[in-house]
Amino acid sequence: MTLIQGLAASMPVLAVLVFLVVLRMPAIRAMPLALLITAMMAWQVWEVPVLFITASVLEGWVIALGITIIVFGAIVLLRTLEASGAIDVIRMGFTHVSPDRRIQAIIIAWLFGSFLEGASGFGTPAAIAAPLLVALGFPALSAVVIALIADSSAVTFGAVGTPVLVGIGQGLEQPSADFLQAVAVRAVSIDVFVASLLPLLMISVLTRFFGDKGSWLDGLKLWPFALFGGLAFTVPAYAVAVLLGPEFPSILGGIIGLAIVMMAVRKGFLQPRQAWDFCKDQAEKPDGGEAPVSDVAESSALRMSLLLAWMPYLLVAAFLVITRVDFLPFKSALTSFSLGLSNILGTPIDASIQPLYLPGTLFALVAVITVFLQQLTTGEATRVWKASVLSLIPTVIALAASVPMVRIFINSDVNSAELMAMPLELANLAVRVFDSSWPLVAPFVGALGSFIAGSATFSNMMFATLQQSAALQTGNDEITILALQMLGANAGNMICVVNVVAAASVVNLVGKEGLIIRMTLAPMVFYVLAGSLVATVLFL
Repeated sequence: MTLIQGLAASMPVLAVLVFLVVLRMPAIRAMPLALLITAMMAWQVWEVPVLFITASVLEGWVIALGITIIVFGAIVLLRTLEASGAIDVIRMGFTHVSPDRRIQAIIIAWLFGSFLEGASGFGTPAAIAAPLLVALGFPALSAVVIALIADSSAVTFGAVGTPVLVGIGQGLEQPSADFLQAVAVRAVSIDVFVASLLPLLMISVLTRFFGDKGSWLDGLKLWPFALFGGLAFTVPAYAVAVLLGPEFPSILGGIIGLAIVMMAVRKGFLQPRQAWDFCKDQAEKPDGGEAPVSDVAESSALRMSLLLAWMPYLLVAAFLVITRVDFLPFKSALTSFSLGLSNILGTPIDASIQPLYLPGTLFALVAVITVFLQQLTTGEATRVWKASVLSLIPTVIALAASVPMVRIFINSDVNSAELMAMPLELANLAVRVFDSSWPLVAPFVGALGSFIAGSATFSNMMFATLQQSAALQTGNDEITILALQMLGANAGNMICVVNVVAAASVVNLVGKEGLIIRMTLAPMVFYVLAGSLVATVLFL
């Protein structure tokens, strides 16, 4: 691979970083430019046929449609709950549980988000947790950043174990069930030491960048409770992974952790003497800043119970679980219907979505049920749906450019330059350059896959064979290196372009994607480096 070819292969990464992070362009402008540059480099330098580039764009549009459905469902559900007054009731309920924003972040983003990741994955936690935090009074930017940081460790076993069973399982050549189990257990063993610290990192970021003092110390002061909250998820997840396998650690870890932490909060266990809140001048901001309990909330509370207000989220959780497990008939029924394109433009590229199985469809269904449960009028429901559709326009533009860019990057193995696909060439270059320090580099490769592809599962599929080969070449334990690939893919979720665009869209932060990535980049690097350190000390 020549220097110019290396530059071409790096272009999707460089374009995103330069346009979004350095130049701070909004995604609706940055991503079309990144798509254009990537397509030109793939054509001129990588010598990918124009037909394959065009087919990749069409494939990307089909995938983007699926992501748009998820975002739309999350938006329409949130706006329905706002129109009914349920959000005001939920806000009051959390104030009674704990007025401390740090504790609320751990409960909603870390524990509830981990459960959602285990049940569904595919961006669901950020799409649900971020708007819920906004509804509780969190500034919109803080809600997205916290939700993205939190949606990391649970990704190992997201969507009922998909990153393990499909990602590693299909990325390697017919691995045994025992081998997959060993990789999964090794990953969560490392996470007990690393991911258990993420709630502390989350709340420290919260107090540093969104508190009136701008202090890390306000977050660090809560370290006993934050560590307790971290272990409340990772320890049960470890036990479930060892005893039951990779399907249910995040689901059960999230549920068990929620029960433990909520009970501890109610008993006053490890609670701070003084509750922490945001800057006073952030109150009632239109970007989703804190809104104090109002007369509207008081009146909503009088006519709606806390259980009724929470019922839509309980229905979402229940529907996600019963439609994701194989022993019930719902999964096969919902996945039997698909939309897509086969052999696009005569190429072997296929693209399809299963619209009934997408989390966004379930969100929209629950929004419809909520209209009747919480007694919205037809006019109110119609206004909610119209506003939700209109709010999608910037998101559609950003996704219609970013996802095709990713598909061109991945499908670049068809070329006249006799090169592998761009991500594999970059990874192979990393193996040659960083041979002696591969345990440090391995999770960064996994993070690269998620950052570009928008999926930890796809990152694992794309790089599992390379990681296994690199482990054998460098004399490292292959189970540990594959575990680091998975943890790196988890970390990449924090800065993944697709997830950032989707989460920003749900809370009306379109145009702030670069700022979000800048704020989640350091936590991502911490997760990767800490995972490498723990793996090296304990297993290599």
